[in-house]
Amino acid sequence: MKNRSLISIDDYNKDELMRILDIAEGFEKNARQRILEDKVVATLFFEPSTRTRLSFESAANQLGARVIGFSDSNSSSTSKGETLKDTILTVCNYADIIVMRHPVEGSARWASEVSSKPIINAGDGANQHPSQCLLDLYSIRKTQGHLDNLHITLVGDLKYGRTVHSLVIAMCHFNTTFHLVSPDELKLPHHIKQYIKNHNLEYYQYKNIEDTVKHSDILYMTRVQRERFADPLEYEKVKDAYILSAEHLKDSKPNLKILHPLPRVNEIAENVDTTPQAYYFQQAQNGVYVRQALLSAILGIVK
Repeated sequence: MKNRSLISIDDYNKDELMRILDIAEGFEKNARQRILEDKVVATLFFEPSTRTRLSFESAANQLGARVIGFSDSNSSSTSKGETLKDTILTVCNYADIIVMRHPVEGSARWASEVSSKPIINAGDGANQHPSQCLLDLYSIRKTQGHLDNLHITLVGDLKYGRTVHSLVIAMCHFNTTFHLVSPDELKLPHHIKQYIKNHNLEYYQYKNIEDTVKHSDILYMTRVQRERFADPLEYEKVKDAYILSAEHLKDSKPNLKILHPLPRVNEIAENVDTTPQAYYFQQAQNGVYVRQALLSAILGIVK
């Protein structure tokens, strides 16, 4: 994995994914290790972020790295008309690795092709979010004890949800059964469903959360993303399609855990927060350990 960009979750094979999770487990036991003191991490966020940016920066700081970059494209030279290519070529002079979020699908792959330094895709439009996927895998393994033969229910915005796309692709390594809950307007894209079929796995589509909770090991909630809709009226039609409450959990399996990439709007009621099934805030904490594992593996410090 040394010096290799991570743009799509399928850039890493199953063994490599598991290796990142194992490294992350070590960092959970000892997160403050000054092993990147001679490294500079650039975080280029052309699109808003809280958890992803801060967890990458926290991960880098706890490992002793210096962090440079921006959290708003308006504070960068792109506001003056600088191209993405020129931004990447310039930042390569200043950093050892680049973490980038951009609203345009495919931008991270393109950036990796012009960059002399490895790039981690922190989200490119509605395409993929591989580091989020890795912390999701870590959270699933931690709560279930394994990743194999699970029933995973994905709820909400399955069309534009880049975290969903990455997670489905990764979980196809583990004989997963997928339960897909969404309105017609936000169904999982055809090419992702075809990916499931190509791995000889099964998926089922539903309109109601109630039809799936009792069968689920993992319930993965997502918000309906206003920023992905060109037509505000289309957003208004589906924004409140699914709201999970504690009442939905009364017949759930004892091992069920609820994940969410966050931020939430209203798709998980606050009365869920105190249930034993809620795991989304711990999931966010796991992001620091996974991103420490990624930075250290790609920079060649941990093998």
